[in-house]
Amino acid sequence: MQRPAQTTRSANSFLLLFAIAVAALAALPVVSVGLNLLVGGTSETWSHLAATVLGDYIANSLWLCLGVGLGVGTVGVATAWLTAMHDFPGRRIFEWALVLPLAMPAYVLAYVYTDFLQFVGPVQSALREAFGWNYGDYWFPDVRTLPGAMLMFVCVLYPYVYLLARAAFLERASGMLEAARTLGLGPWRAFFLVSLPLARPALVAGIALALMETLADYGTVAYFAVQTFTTGIYRAWFSLGDRVAAAQLAAMLLAFVLGLLLLERVSRGRARYHNTTGRNRPLTGSRLQGLAAGLAVAACLLPLLFGFLLPAGLLLKMALVEGDAQFGERFVLLARNSFVLAGLTALIGVFLALLLAYGARLSKNPLANILNRLVGLGYAVPGAVIAVGVLIPVTRLDTWLASAAQAWFGVNPGLLLTGGIAALIYAYLVRFLAVALHTVESSLAKITPNMDDAARSLGLGQGETLRRVHAPMLRGSLLTAGLLVFVDVMKELPATLVMRPFNFDTLATQAYTLASDERLAEASTAALAIVAVGILPLIALSRQIARSRR
Repeated sequence: MQRPAQTTRSANSFLLLFAIAVAALAALPVVSVGLNLLVGGTSETWSHLAATVLGDYIANSLWLCLGVGLGVGTVGVATAWLTAMHDFPGRRIFEWALVLPLAMPAYVLAYVYTDFLQFVGPVQSALREAFGWNYGDYWFPDVRTLPGAMLMFVCVLYPYVYLLARAAFLERASGMLEAARTLGLGPWRAFFLVSLPLARPALVAGIALALMETLADYGTVAYFAVQTFTTGIYRAWFSLGDRVAAAQLAAMLLAFVLGLLLLERVSRGRARYHNTTGRNRPLTGSRLQGLAAGLAVAACLLPLLFGFLLPAGLLLKMALVEGDAQFGERFVLLARNSFVLAGLTALIGVFLALLLAYGARLSKNPLANILNRLVGLGYAVPGAVIAVGVLIPVTRLDTWLASAAQAWFGVNPGLLLTGGIAALIYAYLVRFLAVALHTVESSLAKITPNMDDAARSLGLGQGETLRRVHAPMLRGSLLTAGLLVFVDVMKELPATLVMRPFNFDTLATQAYTLASDERLAEASTAALAIVAVGILPLIALSRQIARSRR
């Protein structure tokens, strides 16, 4: 009679130990980066960086955060408020289409607009032809600047704020706004005094996600010659060959990210944002007509146009007219490399996420949930930081394994981990496991515990319950989690550039390499493939958004 209980305790202990091991591996890169702050602080490389460019890294990162934060906040809140609380021509299309810029990596957008706005590009060429201007007769803004980088990030990252703010407006709309109207508040005063403050947690969370993506970016800032911490890490590692200096810059970048999260927590204080009216039925959006309707359409169309429609059209034109001269066998090889990395990471990530989420569900020990939160922190860590944090300990382990094999068997196997894709997949998992874990956890929480009790009453153990009961019910969520991880890996650039094996390129690195060589038309083929793959999870998300008002 005690055997089932003993089996359950054994399974719970195994899953808890498994969670501890995964959390330790996920935390290792961050710990490795942090430990390097204790050594080499006065090296020549660090002294040189501190005396020359460290101030630029800090200033540019701060300005980027300020500009992108204001931009995504303004665009995201405006579009969310219009599509959630008003009715105007095209609203049903805009409410899901405004998410599409998420499929466009910022570095791809940077390549497209550089080609579109450069001196020999179609815009300036048309201006010279129309007005008879020559070189030096007119001034045209240079997109490859710090403000230009801000605009690129705003165009592709505002959907983070849009999604969360729109959900907050819909959830809190009816009861609160009706109460505000009874107090004599007009639409604008109700927005600023009621709706916007209540949506503050969602707004801040969306801005924080956008800023973390901004700080993690390498391709855009490197291409625009904007010196930030990510470009400094890459320079210290490859150009200067100093891993300690790279790790110290990575630690400062990590401190930036943690500072953003801490600032949000402190600013929130003890404030609470609950809807206490008990009346939460959907509101019928107010109908906009005339000039107001036209302005609403323009406000929603412009970010969609500049964030997705125009760059996607330009990419398609460049790929069809010129494209990659090596399209064919070379492109197939790049696509295979990208799909292998993304596919393996997605499969492993979903498997780990399922075990971690199921272990936390079964365990009565709060440590399981704490460990899952620790694993989830990896998504807040920039790819460049994770790459440096992974390379330092893994390289040492590789060296030890080679020395041990040489001593014990007289054979030197070379670099087993860093010489292949194993270390790169490990870095991807540290970075993106949180995406799969959050997706699986949210779906698993919707399954009533009575299902577990019924399975146990039929004599099923924990493993059989997971395989025969939960897994079929979670099939859609598991596929969604895998797809999200797949797309994130396809777009990831900093970690791939730092950690990829020799002669192992992906679509992302190919697009970056060609664009860096000013071969923008050739880079369009690989960039367009990345964007096309990125659209896949947005189709499902867009359908969900379109159904949210019905």
